[in-house]
Amino acid sequence: MTEYVLTLSCPDRPGIVAAVSGLLAERGCNILESQQFSDLDTGTFFMRVQFAALAGTDEDALRGAFGALAPELGLEWRLDATSTRERVLIMVSKGGHCLNDLLYRQRSGLLAIDIVAVVSNHPDLRPLTQSYGIDYHHLPVGPGGKAAQETEVLTLVEHYRADVVVLARYMQILSDEFCAKLPGRVINIHHSFLPSFKGAKPYHQAHARGVKVIGATAHYVTAELDEGPIIEQEIARVDHTQSPEDLMAVGRDMECLALARAVRWHAEHRILLNGSKTVVFR
Repeated sequence: MTEYVLTLSCPDRPGIVAAVSGLLAERGCNILESQQFSDLDTGTFFMRVQFAALAGTDEDALRGAFGALAPELGLEWRLDATSTRERVLIMVSKGGHCLNDLLYRQRSGLLAIDIVAVVSNHPDLRPLTQSYGIDYHHLPVGPGGKAAQETEVLTLVEHYRADVVVLARYMQILSDEFCAKLPGRVINIHHSFLPSFKGAKPYHQAHARGVKVIGATAHYVTAELDEGPIIEQEIARVDHTQSPEDLMAVGRDMECLALARAVRWHAEHRILLNGSKTVVFR
């Protein structure tokens, strides 16, 4: 049997679940997991169905059936085989904690993705990356050279057939043009102090203000800096006994956890965009 994940959104109305489950039943498919959500504010229905199809099931015919159903219900839908792993290109600067975490999780089988390459504007993390047998591309950003560097990155995305780009503490602002070419395909991680503590040394700023909670936010990248749809957030309580360096250490752990979950849920097709927000079927 072959397993698939169907994700869809459409205007809410009676009969959507019946139509989808009926279509699958008619083709001998067995539903393994089903989740749905109705956004009462927007009148939009979201659904994720994981199902098993009998050996020999014609995937093109299955897609054709959903394509025929789409106009009737106003569906935006996607069908993915679970055996097809997401191809991930990681971008990083000098901080290697998130990169190291993702590399370890992939190798150990905790994260079912294929990391196809790492791109960095610094050479520092080449030894770590290559120890995992993964290509490392050093693409520095020179004065006035952001556009040329981003063109090279997009060329690598195409070359490696990357499905998603993960910014694992990549400390460069992506241009609007770059974001527009990969909508819903770039995931970023940052400290959850934003927008309160912007600029240099956010943990030192937070320490000076005596914060009691720190954390991290994983989100999709849009042209609005650090304002893209949030996927996951992780927090930890802190107190007055902890130094800025202590806060940074805790923050790094939070960043790793939040980013790993976001990448996993994206790879498992558990995230649906809902305007400026997301629906995450955990």
